[in-house]
Amino acid sequence: MTIIKRLFPLLIIGSLIFSQRSPARSQIQQAPYPPSQVITKLTWAPASTIEREARGSDTWPITWADDDSIYTAFGDGEGFAKVVGETKLSLGFAKVDGPATNFVGTDIPSNGEQTGDGQNGKKASGMLMVNSTLYMWVRNANNNGEQCQLAWSTNHAQTWTWSTWKFAEFGYCTFINYGKNYSGAPDDYVYMVTPDNPSAYQATDHFVLMRVSKNQITTRSAYEFFVQTDNQGNPIWSKNIGDREPVFSHPGAARRSGISYNAALGRYLWWQGIPHGGDEKESGGFGIYDSPNPWGPWTTVYYTEQWDVGPGETANFPTKWMSSDGKTLYLVFSGDDYFSVRKATLELSGETQPSELELKNKVYLPAVTCDKKK
Repeated sequence: MTIIKRLFPLLIIGSLIFSQRSPARSQIQQAPYPPSQVITKLTWAPASTIEREARGSDTWPITWADDDSIYTAFGDGEGFAKVVGETKLSLGFAKVDGPATNFVGTDIPSNGEQTGDGQNGKKASGMLMVNSTLYMWVRNANNNGEQCQLAWSTNHAQTWTWSTWKFAEFGYCTFINYGKNYSGAPDDYVYMVTPDNPSAYQATDHFVLMRVSKNQITTRSAYEFFVQTDNQGNPIWSKNIGDREPVFSHPGAARRSGISYNAALGRYLWWQGIPHGGDEKESGGFGIYDSPNPWGPWTTVYYTEQWDVGPGETANFPTKWMSSDGKTLYLVFSGDDYFSVRKATLELSGETQPSELELKNKVYLPAVTCDKKK
């Protein structure tokens, strides 16, 4: 009884500590896939540390280019050099230089600029530089919230060429990003994901995966669609779009997303917004999923239906701003209609450290030994 009495206060404190750490795990249990066995924890820097620029603009798909800049596109705003009275662009272009903690954004005048509000104007949903050519997926290609169209630039977004074909089946195509100018890619293909839905605004149940040779990105007939994996886990592809099958399923919640490869960890990180009835720029949640391959298997790193700030309509992790060990990275998101940047820290399996509350209270349960003489 004496040992129990001595341990009881410590057990109470320990249970309080567990209750402080368990909500994240309980929310992960609500996610469509099980918890990651590689990345065991993601911690966000305080909301007060978020860097915000380009007030009034959203979207912000990104890629790391050959000149070491991050290239991006904004929607429904004026970009970084906001001028009172200037016409809002449905699609405008910019580049971002410097580190995540002290970046500078510069707008790029371009013949690719588009006007039109909301679903009535073309907007970027994905960007990728390969062999010094900048590629862009554009949503709302029919100027009514549906379809994807490809465009590309050989002079860093100043002028664009548009494909004569569109994906009528898909509404929010985005590229999987690797390193600078596509360095570090595992093969000679470019990979893309999209909700299996022609709309950029209505959620569906599944995401699909497609690929194309990096030398034939502008050729529609060269595209292949993920069907399934074989018994050895290898992907099976088809050039027939009707053969496509889901690469990720989340009933009623597959809509907008951003995905990049964390080379140091060998894991793909896929940010997916959770649609809800409100405005995501002000409130909402998302999931972050990881996998060793674009085709899975997928597990859950982080999941919340209500983040502490508005996440915006899409987000992603720039590969340029990932640390050499892969454990420090920065999320670019469109919360509050800004180019918003927030630091994230990852913990890996086998290296979880005591929480700040544990260290503060120094809760270490004593070892209990038995006296054989008693």
